[in-house]
Amino acid sequence: MKHTAIVGCLLGAAVGDALGLSYEGLSRQRAAKLFPDFKRYHFFFGKGMISDDTEHSSLVAQALIQARGNETEFARLLAWKLRFWVLGMPAGVGFASLRAIIKLWFGFSPKHSGVFSAGNGAAMRVALLGICYGHDVEKLRGLVRVATRITHTDPKAEYGALAVAHAAYLASLGAVIAPQTYYENLCALLANQGADEFLQLIERAVNSVIAQQNTREFAESLGLGTGISGYVYHTVPLVIHAWLSHQEDYATAIQSLIRCGGDTDTTAAIAGAILGAKLGKAGIPSEWLDNLCDYPRSVSWLEGLGERLSESLEHPVAAYPLPIFPLILRNILFMLIVLVHGFRRLLPPY
Repeated sequence: MKHTAIVGCLLGAAVGDALGLSYEGLSRQRAAKLFPDFKRYHFFFGKGMISDDTEHSSLVAQALIQARGNETEFARLLAWKLRFWVLGMPAGVGFASLRAIIKLWFGFSPKHSGVFSAGNGAAMRVALLGICYGHDVEKLRGLVRVATRITHTDPKAEYGALAVAHAAYLASLGAVIAPQTYYENLCALLANQGADEFLQLIERAVNSVIAQQNTREFAESLGLGTGISGYVYHTVPLVIHAWLSHQEDYATAIQSLIRCGGDTDTTAAIAGAILGAKLGKAGIPSEWLDNLCDYPRSVSWLEGLGERLSESLEHPVAAYPLPIFPLILRNILFMLIVLVHGFRRLLPPY
């Protein structure tokens, strides 16, 4: 079961990331005019590529393989993977993450490298922690704390990350989760941590799902009618809403978030990771997997990474490396495509 959930989580994040990438930063209205077909990729001649959301998930997976649940070792390994990730010249690095990684390069420890930010950097990379260690609450809390505070020290970022990790854990169990059950479990997980405002937002999401309000309508009720921002208190409640509304329908959940506009690659990637944890590779539309064309983090590489991580939960295994020089060439191409998209957004239709 964990093997299916881990592979599904990685692939689900990648496909959601790639589908949402072309729409990133666009308002809901502008997105519908530029790319009205939400059922296919628009990034590169009908093909999809991943961004930092999937890359961070893979970094966490690589660190977990070697750390095998040891928090200190996980922090050390993730810190080095983040350092070298930046050297690959990624186009999508967030400002908070960039500042934190620069601090890592200047000798700050993972405990002191983070900056005060409530962005999505942690929430987008922790779903795997829930799948692997959600059964051990204290272990999960410790690993999520490490994965969050290495870049983001605002407690809000950690609350959001725990909410995502716990959702992925529940999804990986295979059953449809009652919205109220998720909310009650999260209340217990975040008890006495000062997360009242966040829990109120999750409660609103749960009540909206129960009332059969769609995700776009829920976004509008939060004042996010033009798009979901990169603020974790906006992103995570909308992701949880989409997941709880469509637990057995990967495509509809992802499209419901992309149609909201804003930080679409991140919202779709996080939701994709959670949905993938339940549905596995088989639950992700094959057309989207077949047209996800990236390298060296290809579909086959991500599958192999998931398999290796699953094996590492049973016994020690070798690391799962990524070739650095092809990655740099890929990132240069990626940046050029992003620039073309930036120019395209200046043109009609308006």
